[in-house]
Amino acid sequence: MIGTIGVKGMAWKAALCAAAVCMALSATGCAKLKARDHLNQGVNAFKTGNYSQAADEFRLAIDADPTFGTARLYLATAYEQQYVPGTDTPENKKFWDAAMQEFNKVLENNPSASDKLLSTQSIANLYYQRGNAKGPTEAEDMAKAQEWNKKVVELDPKNKEAYYTLGVIPWLEFLTPDREARNALGMRPEEPAPLKPDTKGKTLKADLKAKYWQPLTDAIEYEKKALAADPQYENAMSYMNLLIRYRADLRDTKEEYAADVKEADEWMAKTLETQKAKAAKKAAALDAGGTAE
Repeated sequence: MIGTIGVKGMAWKAALCAAAVCMALSATGCAKLKARDHLNQGVNAFKTGNYSQAADEFRLAIDADPTFGTARLYLATAYEQQYVPGTDTPENKKFWDAAMQEFNKVLENNPSASDKLLSTQSIANLYYQRGNAKGPTEAEDMAKAQEWNKKVVELDPKNKEAYYTLGVIPWLEFLTPDREARNALGMRPEEPAPLKPDTKGKTLKADLKAKYWQPLTDAIEYEKKALAADPQYENAMSYMNLLIRYRADLRDTKEEYAADVKEADEWMAKTLETQKAKAAKKAAALDAGGTAE
C-alpha cells in the first residue's frame, strides 16, 4: 500500500513539473509574441518619422524579450535618427549617448554579420558627425571615427563610404592649419605656390609636413579604394581634387606644386563630368516614364 502511494505521489509530482514547464514555455511564447507586436508598431512609427514613439515601442519589445536583437538594433537607430549634429543641448547629448550605448550592446550579443556591420557603421558615423560639428571632443571623436571606419572596411572591404570618410578626415584636420600657415607666411589663400620655406630658425612648414604629409597621402589612397569600389563615386573624386590640391602646399618646389594642381584640376573636371552624366541619365529615365535611382 505504501509503495503504491509512493508511486502515485511521484507521478503527481511529475505531472506538476510537466505542467510548470508547459506554462513556462507558454509564457515565453507570449513574451516573444508581445515583443514582436511592439516591434511591428515601432517599425510603423519609424516609417512615418515618429522616432520618439518608435523608440518607446522598441524599448517595450526589449523589455518583453531581452534577447530580441532586432528590436535593440531598431532602438539604437531610432535614437540615432533623433540626434542632431552640432546641437548642444542635454537632450541631444542623451540621444547620442543612448544610440551609442544600444549599438554597442548589439555588438556585445553576438549579432549576425549584417547587424554587426550596420552597428559598426553607425558608431563610426556618430563619432564622425559629432567630431565634424567641432565641439569640445572634436579631435577625440575624429580619431574614434577613423578607428571605427577601419573596422567597417575590415568587415566590408568594398565599403566605399567608409573609405571616403577615412579620406575626408585628414583633409578636415589639415584645412585650418594650412590656412593659418599661409596667413602667417604672408601668402594669399589662392597664391599659386607651396608654403614658403622656413627661414630664420622657424620650422612652420617643416612641422606641418612632418605632421600632415603622410596622413594626407594615406587619405588619397583611401579615396582611390573608394573609387575602386565605385568608379563613378563623385564624392571620392571631389576629395581626390581637394587632397592633392591642399597637400601641394607641402611640396618643396613650384614645379612640384604646379604638377599637383594640374592633377587636382583633372579630378575636378572628372567630378563635374560624372555629375553631368548622372544628371543626364536621371533626366532620360524620367522622360522615359521610369524612376531615377
